[in-house]
Amino acid sequence: TSHLKAINKMKILVGVKRVVDYAVKVRVQNNTVDLKNIKMSLNPFCEIAIEEAVRLKEQKVADEVVAMTIGPKQATETLRTALAMGADRAIHITTDLRTDYMELQPFAVSQIFQKIVEEENSDLVLLGKQGIDSDCGQTGPMLAGLLGWPQVTFAANIETDGKSMTVERETDSGTETIKISQLPAVVTCDLRLNEPRYATLPNIMKAKKKKVDTRAAEDMGIDLAPRNQVLEVYEPPPRKEGIMVENMDELIDKLKNEAGVIA
Repeated sequence: TSHLKAINKMKILVGVKRVVDYAVKVRVQNNTVDLKNIKMSLNPFCEIAIEEAVRLKEQKVADEVVAMTIGPKQATETLRTALAMGADRAIHITTDLRTDYMELQPFAVSQIFQKIVEEENSDLVLLGKQGIDSDCGQTGPMLAGLLGWPQVTFAANIETDGKSMTVERETDSGTETIKISQLPAVVTCDLRLNEPRYATLPNIMKAKKKKVDTRAAEDMGIDLAPRNQVLEVYEPPPRKEGIMVENMDELIDKLKNEAGVIA
């Protein structure tokens, strides 16, 4: 089949998402998160996915790394970051729909990815475990289901020879190791997988010359309408002001008799 390739010919597709920067305090206006005049950045978990893909190429396991995003024209900047980190080319599926779950939701996103994966004949799809805007964590599993591919979520370590793959994944009670005996596969990346590199100035300049293919999401024959409706968006209540205690005995007394957190 098309996926029984030479070891060094693995094609990796990496999903990258433009999100509100992790350091920004979001504002809620008109029952939604206000995105006007706010700093947007590459989703941190997607950054880890890009780093892992580039490392696999540097190890001569992969032959090509393609970065893909779905979003407005400004998402080109997000793709340029991925290209500067080492991706070879990029695909931009353009849409003015909000991608933070308010309008474009994971099922439609995964269907778009399915089309591109099949067109690109990808061997491995690397995604962040979740976007830090919606925190859904659904695109990877849904994509694997649509493709009929094996999947591993929350990857903390990846070892592959280009044909099979062993992945250590995070769980609530430690880690577990899963072996995928035959690629293709979908893997979502967790925080401990790697520490992404900083793009160097020469690579940032090179990224401007790399190819970015653009097409409209609305032209892909996919129903982009949201399946779920968000009824309300509100900010968390402000934290109550803390108190200072004089000594350890007073701290224990308050924890025991007022907070009720120790017996």
